[in-house]
Amino acid sequence: MYKILGKFHEPTAIQKMTLGELEILSKEIRSFLIEKVSKNGGHLASNLGVVELTISLYNVFDFKKDRLIWDVGHQSYVHKVLTGRMEAFDTLRQYGGLSGFPKPQESPYDMFITGHSSTSISAALGMARVRDLKKEDYCIVAVIGDGALTGGMAMEALNDVGDRKTKIIIVLNDNQMSIAKNVGGISTYLSQLRIGPSYTKFKNEFNSTMLKSPLGKGVVNSINKIKDSIKQFVVPGMLFEEMGLTYLGPIDGHNIKELSKVLALAKNTDGPVIIHTITQKGKGYDFAEKNPNKFHGVGPFDCDSGEICFTGGNTYSKVFGDELVKIAEKNHKVIAITAAMKDGTGLGEFAKKFKDRFFDVGIAEQHAVTLAAGMAKDGAKPVFAVYSTFLQRAYDQVVHDVCIGNLPVILAVDRAGIVGEDGETHQGIFDLSYLCHIPNMTVLAPKCTKELRSMLRWAVDYNGPIAIRYPRGGDLQDLELEAVEKIELGKWEVLKSGGDIAILAVGKMVSHAILAARILEEEGIAVSVINAYSVKPLDFNLLDDLCKKGYKIVTVEDNVINGGFGSLVLNYIFSKNNNIEVLNLGYKDEFIQQGNPDLLYSLLGLDPKGIAKSILARFKKGVKDEQY
Repeated sequence: MYKILGKFHEPTAIQKMTLGELEILSKEIRSFLIEKVSKNGGHLASNLGVVELTISLYNVFDFKKDRLIWDVGHQSYVHKVLTGRMEAFDTLRQYGGLSGFPKPQESPYDMFITGHSSTSISAALGMARVRDLKKEDYCIVAVIGDGALTGGMAMEALNDVGDRKTKIIIVLNDNQMSIAKNVGGISTYLSQLRIGPSYTKFKNEFNSTMLKSPLGKGVVNSINKIKDSIKQFVVPGMLFEEMGLTYLGPIDGHNIKELSKVLALAKNTDGPVIIHTITQKGKGYDFAEKNPNKFHGVGPFDCDSGEICFTGGNTYSKVFGDELVKIAEKNHKVIAITAAMKDGTGLGEFAKKFKDRFFDVGIAEQHAVTLAAGMAKDGAKPVFAVYSTFLQRAYDQVVHDVCIGNLPVILAVDRAGIVGEDGETHQGIFDLSYLCHIPNMTVLAPKCTKELRSMLRWAVDYNGPIAIRYPRGGDLQDLELEAVEKIELGKWEVLKSGGDIAILAVGKMVSHAILAARILEEEGIAVSVINAYSVKPLDFNLLDDLCKKGYKIVTVEDNVINGGFGSLVLNYIFSKNNNIEVLNLGYKDEFIQQGNPDLLYSLLGLDPKGIAKSILARFKKGVKDEQY
């Protein structure tokens, strides 16, 4: 089926291929990726956009010795195909299978684990400086997208790169604009002229001669002023040049011949170089070219029609977005903020209806939080919708800029808990731990999508920092739950009473706790189930009552146990010198790999059967639990 790809086994084989063979290879890789991603889902558009770029990198560099760092890493599929992992693509993003991101444990070609954006330049620079200290000789290449360049960390790294003139190569993959052939050709010519051997030799000899006399120094200064003025017009990357980097580009990111030529020039250039490439997301697949956002992170789909296999049902993200629109129609103080995740967080409709009250700040979570704080300070009601794993990046801003000032900022923490196939870098399993210990912060967790609506309406009227955390996906289809009648801080909802065991569950785990209670009932064991929707503050009155009555307490959360909801409950109970048995269920002190969420819940003991089994093992040792 594949003329070249089918025989491809070793990355260095690329350097022996003709240009015609490389172009055939690029077409075959695109077909391969479309076929494989259509089965398991994944990041398609970004990978289709870097096929020629990746091939060109391997055409110029030897990454057995040289090093390649992918920013974010969701565009590393082509890199994985070229480094001997083609046969593993049937397991892409599955439990125990091929990761959708660079993973050093998976291959020596994956030099650095990535999943969050704007980190590649810092990591590459760190490696480059150790290389120089060791007096070793190899190239380090960081590939970063134009979106990731909006992250403050990337700009900090660029500033540091130029300070010491450390030799690294930064490839700026820009897929937000088109490029005309004449612009690319002129830029390539200028780039070659500026760093070509003849030009460099002449410039060095001219400067060394002229700087020996006062008159010569004046001439050089005048020439430099003229040169800088001209560069402002003919060199698009003047910003990078001023930061101390040599700028090459823009280059057509789908032209292997030109890319290889410029990469080779950069390879032989002293000091830091940034190569500006223009690519098209989704290139080679018509549906992805027309709708790159839809095919950025996509589920299984039909290759011929481009239709995504839809499982149906309301998601928490959609419910959040719909409800925020309804609230904003009546409350003109409500403002929505996102960090380049408008559609993912459900804010698409809000952005259309309230353009002046919607702010997409790009990949800049730290800025987003402090922006919200500034808005709240002046009387607005900002809602920052952000994935749990990405809010980690703005922890200091939540503490310093929001909570110390006790400002009414709403954090809509999406994708809390297990997210599934994106793996370790994306699981939202730390937010309860890093939010609950901050003074002035209130944390709520809805048990169902209807409760999310109620909480959002309540939060808009709340005068202080508040986080509402909710999971990916929607409610369990076989379990109909109603929202708590009235949202109250420090109050929980008793869903079921009975027995001498009380299960205190948070968010999505409430559904699992209800089903676990049914399993236990089949064994003749009655338990109470409580919806602990107010994670912080706790329902101290109900806890006191449960302890007074001698209940055994089980806490269940889709967060790490360390520092989470269970820790708060345990600390309170023991602070009262209560001799109460407590079982904390949650995630252990470890990162959680990729996989189907239901499978992961089962493996981690947080599905209904696992919860029932843990309760039996701890409190009812005389009851057989092998069947669970």
